[in-house]
Amino acid sequence: MSFDDLSEQLASVVAVTVTPFDAEGAVDEKACATVVDRVVDGGITVVTPNGNTGEFYALSPAETERVLRVTVDTAAGRASVLAGVGHDLDTAVRAARFADAHGSNGVMVHQPVHPYLSLEGWVGYHRVIADAVPELSVVPYVRDPRIGGEQIAALADACPNVVGVKYAVPDPVRFAAVARDAGLDRLTWVAGLAELSAPGCFAVGATGFTSGLANVSPQLAVQLLRCLQAREAGAAMQLWEFVRGFEELRAADGSANNVSVVKEALAQLGVCRRDVRLPASVLDEAGRSAVGVVLSSWSLL
Repeated sequence: MSFDDLSEQLASVVAVTVTPFDAEGAVDEKACATVVDRVVDGGITVVTPNGNTGEFYALSPAETERVLRVTVDTAAGRASVLAGVGHDLDTAVRAARFADAHGSNGVMVHQPVHPYLSLEGWVGYHRVIADAVPELSVVPYVRDPRIGGEQIAALADACPNVVGVKYAVPDPVRFAAVARDAGLDRLTWVAGLAELSAPGCFAVGATGFTSGLANVSPQLAVQLLRCLQAREAGAAMQLWEFVRGFEELRAADGSANNVSVVKEALAQLGVCRRDVRLPASVLDEAGRSAVGVVLSSWSLL
């Protein structure tokens, strides 16, 4: 797959899949394959294993490799795989090279979490990763509003394999400015805060959005994409309202239950266990009930 191919495919729903765990707390490869299969069968064409919804920061490097292998094998060419990488620079480079060697179509680079991140350092961090895998597409994941179009453009100038940006700053005005300063048509701009942010971001230049909801109902995520692509604002907002309750459960309390809500829904649907790793926690009874109400309203239970 060429850089242009993945760039075009990013203009879609990018499903960030959960990482199921078994009763002993290990990665459940069978359930992981089930999740990927149902997402792809539901119409998703780009899958991100080892993203935040996949509990990236709670996985060991060996576990991220297992998850990536299962995802690539299960997708089997039916969808592009955009593997999450990050942590310290050496770990990120090793993960990117592993992804390149094992069938990934690209890597999504998690926002560096170092407390002393400089703008120059952000560019340098991503450049080292991109240079390590010159034939693999690279997508930075931006969560810091300090990262502007100047930094993204500098990175793209230095690294032709940087094909898109997952932008997750909750400010559509900032998104519009950053995308235009970096080059709106130069890169594929993916709204990184899922369905509730998608209409606002599409209005100012996004052509794709990430989704954790797609684990539960890929069809709903694809429906929203189709409405946004057709510029059917009324229909898009009807779907926005339809999924709003679920997404607000995920966003509550500083997104403390972001992954727990998705896994609870999957547990109620019999797809995988509800277990999450610390510092996250499973939902209490009230939370489980609230998820069940949403699933029933969607006619999934």
